[in-house]
Amino acid sequence: MKPIPLSKIPMGTPARVSALTCSGAERKRLLDLGVVDGTEIHPLYASPFGNPCAYLVRGAVIALRRDVSDNVLVTLI
Repeated sequence: MKPIPLSKIPMGTPARVSALTCSGAERKRLLDLGVVDGTEIHPLYASPFGNPCAYLVRGAVIALRRDVSDNVLVTLI
């Protein structure tokens, strides 16, 4: 299955991280939050305007803006 951006998957649909397309401080932040290759990620909630969204990653809930979640490529589980 072809990887798609995390921002494109529907709420409640689990996925697995396959790649990060960003670099620098943004990449380091995602890695520090546990968003690494092979990690399961579950979209939980979207704000009223859809930006940011809350995701469950390794037992922690994190919020990512759409421009950041566009850089996380995932495959559906």
